[in-house]
Amino acid sequence: MGDTLEPQSFRVTRADLVRYAGASGDFNPIHWSDRVAAKVGLPGVIAHGMFTMALVGRAVTHWAGASDAVVEYGVRFARPVLVPDDDEGIVIEVSAVVKEVTEDGLTRLDLTVSCAGEKVLAQARALVRRR
Repeated sequence: MGDTLEPQSFRVTRADLVRYAGASGDFNPIHWSDRVAAKVGLPGVIAHGMFTMALVGRAVTHWAGASDAVVEYGVRFARPVLVPDDDEGIVIEVSAVVKEVTEDGLTRLDLTVSCAGEKVLAQARALVRRR
């Protein structure tokens, strides 16, 4: 317990948001239009919350060794991920600490997810069956 897992980073660009919108069907303009984002009080275009959650899920499956090893996974959205209109985008950082290893082979992970120095997900946890 208390072991930290290798941190993972994911770069997100506006092009990624367009691809995710097409795949998910979520074409809300706050995910691609600075004008609309500002009109609703946002500081800029934000990433889809479920896209952010999916990237963290990718880190969890990497640590677990396979997608079917993830038994539970949940988060609360704490802050939006602002994605600039440039070629660099923004980086989401994901780290994890092993909080518990059960007798039946399950590992509970507490996840920390940040972007530009701000925690963007809260109560991010996963339960995995390590291979």
